[in-house]
Amino acid sequence: MSDSKFTIPVVQELLDSELSERSPIASLQEKILAIRNSLRPGQQQMADWQSGPLAISAVPGAGKSTGMAAAAAIAIARQYERSSSRRQLVVVTFTRSAAANIKAKIRKFLRDDLSLPQTGFFVYTLHGLALNIANRHSDLSGLQLENVILITPTQSHRFIRTAVEQWIVNNPDVYLRLLEGHQFDGEETERLRRQSVLRTEVLPELANTVIHEAKSSGISPELLREWSKQTTDEYAILSVAAGLYEQYQNLMRSRDFIDYDDMILAALRVLENDSARHVEQNQIFAVFEDEAQDSSPLQTQLLEILASNGGEAGGRGQGAGGRERIITPQSSVISHQSTLNLVRVGDPNQAINSTFTPADPIYFRQFCEECDRIERLATMDRAGRSTKIIIEAANFALKWINNQWLATTKTNNKQQIPDNRQVPFRLQTIRPVEVGDPQANANPAPVGQGLELYTPRDIHHTVELLSQRVIELFGEDPAKNSAAILVRENRQGRWLGEALAPVCKEHKITLYDVGERDRRSHVPQEILALLQFCDRPHSPDYLKAALEALVQRQLIPTQDLNALASLPEEFLYPSPLAAPQSETVQKAARLCRNLLRARLELPLYQLISFLALTLNYDQAELATADKLAERVNQQIAGNSSMSGMLSALSEIVSSERFEPVETEDSEERYTRRGQLTIITMHKAKGLDWDYVFLPFLHENLIPGRFWVPPQSQFLGDFTLSEVARAQIRATLHEESTIPDVSQAWEVAKNLKTSEEYRLLYVAMTRAKLLLWMSAAQKAPFTWSKPDNLQEQAPCPVFPALKRQFPECVVNLAAMSKQV
Repeated sequence: MSDSKFTIPVVQELLDSELSERSPIASLQEKILAIRNSLRPGQQQMADWQSGPLAISAVPGAGKSTGMAAAAAIAIARQYERSSSRRQLVVVTFTRSAAANIKAKIRKFLRDDLSLPQTGFFVYTLHGLALNIANRHSDLSGLQLENVILITPTQSHRFIRTAVEQWIVNNPDVYLRLLEGHQFDGEETERLRRQSVLRTEVLPELANTVIHEAKSSGISPELLREWSKQTTDEYAILSVAAGLYEQYQNLMRSRDFIDYDDMILAALRVLENDSARHVEQNQIFAVFEDEAQDSSPLQTQLLEILASNGGEAGGRGQGAGGRERIITPQSSVISHQSTLNLVRVGDPNQAINSTFTPADPIYFRQFCEECDRIERLATMDRAGRSTKIIIEAANFALKWINNQWLATTKTNNKQQIPDNRQVPFRLQTIRPVEVGDPQANANPAPVGQGLELYTPRDIHHTVELLSQRVIELFGEDPAKNSAAILVRENRQGRWLGEALAPVCKEHKITLYDVGERDRRSHVPQEILALLQFCDRPHSPDYLKAALEALVQRQLIPTQDLNALASLPEEFLYPSPLAAPQSETVQKAARLCRNLLRARLELPLYQLISFLALTLNYDQAELATADKLAERVNQQIAGNSSMSGMLSALSEIVSSERFEPVETEDSEERYTRRGQLTIITMHKAKGLDWDYVFLPFLHENLIPGRFWVPPQSQFLGDFTLSEVARAQIRATLHEESTIPDVSQAWEVAKNLKTSEEYRLLYVAMTRAKLLLWMSAAQKAPFTWSKPDNLQEQAPCPVFPALKRQFPECVVNLAAMSKQV
């Protein structure tokens, strides 16, 4: 879309104002024009928005957040200019750190560039926005925050497990059919094995997947059961899923628990009321959404209602009281007469969450297509982050993958795919910025070739080559540049961290393994260990676990803990006849006795805070402990006891990832100068480094393949959860029929492949000066056994890159001779 469709009215308005006598408004218009002229063409299209729907499809490194902040500040300024109305701009993004970042940028534009008050807008995460609306109208939302507890359900969460057990009791015949599966001879050992697999793996995974998918789209268990009548598979997978979902919902209601989807549903219940909806809409003049490719159906619906400016938003379902509320891509149609003041910014090619969350990029693609039809689509395709060879490599990978996809699909289906939304990538090319771009050092000069492609002998040779390159890059001035190794899974990162630690220590390079730090907050585990000891101090296992926590925190010296724990009574309260304890043992015993004394003297609700102080936690850890204490005390309210506290803590440690409280900006921790960061490709999204290393690019991980675990293959060559997900999405996309099991399994595999390729594209575009890529000839089949090496095929894109960029292929034989 050309700039003229956006810029002519604005420029003309400014020229007219210059002819009039100078006024505060004229001065404000000049400031708006100054901000606009400092932006790139794609960012200017966003800044020129005044009303109606607008889709911005951006490439990596195009400056989405800066462009959105500038556009938001300009929109707020125009609102000041037009009226004395107190309507607000609502800006929505997906993480708290991103919300804080864009809020700071908007305030800076308002303060420094426009000389306006830093008001007139709110920045929310999507769930924060929903919770805010639900809380303001608690009578309509049915959400009483003081009486409910928020949970993050996982496959192993106790509600999921309990729902599975209740469903089995209520549906013995269906469960028996699942148990028989295929080729069952009635042998008792095999029966017990299958029972274990179904109860602990297959059914919890199915429940977890379907609950997320269904609730995020406003689908009730009753509707899911209706859909199941259109399927004919032998296990009635959707019907089983509906029953599990129903049991889960009953448990949630009976215990006053909510999950994140309940927040969105509560806000939508409020907005079904005409009066409340108009109240909310009349406070907002527009909604700006960032990372729109990661929206789920209900999130999309919520924003469209708020942005509809008092009109009717597309996709709103029927009323409350259990009736359906479903949004589909086709139901959210934008017309020329639409009053939707909604700006959605995203990159369909960076949609990397849709196979393990309810996010579905088809909705943003649909929005882009609708906006394109009414000439309200803009593309931010100029990016200054990376050197030109990296941009060329990313563009080549995108086109090559799409071409391979279309060729394969045409061969399999004997015809071209009619729906462009199903190909892995939207066809948009990253372009270098133009001369005179405002970004400092845009499209910088490369380091070396800028792209380096290696084929090491094995993963150990990979570490040698990677270490050598890191030493070279950090050699002259370690604090000058930033670098990261992006891995597909945390197990690779853990192995790399151990292999690189000696080299980094020798050359004084800071090594930061994000997976090791963030894998699980250590606070719940340590608190639980100490509390279990306080409850049963004479248990050797609990005593040893407590001592290990104290050693880890360097509160007692390292010593033979097995010897201390083997006789707890003698260690804690030595008799006069016992051998004298050494000073190190005495120190450990005194600390343990202090813990036991606190258990007797302090009220239960203060114990976690006391233990946090005893463990000498830092500021962030203390905040995390306070959060943990509040969570536990909520759960045991009305049944306050040590056993209740231990049960709640054990549940958190065993079945949830308890998010720690961060007092430092996570992006800064990951991208520090002089630091080599090991981080997963998923977590790297939104970040960038001077040097990026992509080792272990093998076909079995990217794009990978759906692998049915051997223990569950008695059900067939598919997994129930992925079949159910594909069937639900096909229905939401309003396909003519619900696919059968084999078709749904193929759809699920294609979605997985597409997303893995987009993940590689995201990883490649994190690099500024150098992109280092390798695929070793020998690698583990699974990284749970990294020493079991075998021949591994490279990711299909890697040989294609080597053919396209032969000058970037590193000659390892020549390197060996030089050494």
